Amino acid sequence: MALPPPPPPAADGLRGWIRRLRPVVDVDREIVVAELYRQYQRPLLGFVLRLTAGDRQWAEDVVQETMIRAWRSVDRLDSEASSLMPWLATVARRIVIDDRRRKDARPRETDDGPLEHLQIPDDVEGLLRTVVVSEALNALTPAHREILNETVLRDRTVNEAAQRLGIPVGTAKSRVYYALRALRVALEERGVTP
Repeated sequence: MALPPPPPPAADGLRGWIRRLRPVVDVDREIVVAELYRQYQRPLLGFVLRLTAGDRQWAEDVVQETMIRAWRSVDRLDSEASSLMPWLATVARRIVIDDRRRKDARPRETDDGPLEHLQIPDDVEGLLRTVVVSEALNALTPAHREILNETVLRDRTVNEAAQRLGIPVGTAKSRVYYALRALRVALEERGVTP
């Protein structure tokens, strides 16, 4: 059985043509979608351009995906409907919504420039330094952390730190020396040269 000729630009257009094709056993989907594209591409593209805020490339991709879905669903298209535009518009709108959700679900992309040229505010660099030093201090033994806390952070002399910690002055001096060496090694392991 041969396919009927493509629809004339008459009033029933695509609807009547699809209705006449229903009895045909192996409907050529490409012909139906080609006619769908010919008849609805322009109005659908205009509709999708509004949905995509004027992004023509994205809108064309959405129209193409809509036509692919129409091709897959050609057997379920309502030949009695006065227009297939509502169905196509619904499919296109859902594609745009899915695209937006997909874009929002992943982090924003940055430009292709190298990270060396990235301007980092001073407070961020200070925060990063604080985090690295804090991690290095946590890598020290409790005794080394304690002596550095007293002498460096609280700005006490070795004698004052020894008295405060209840240890001999010689032990305090030794701990300061070895704590600073251990801190230097911990910072170098983290890529910081003091």
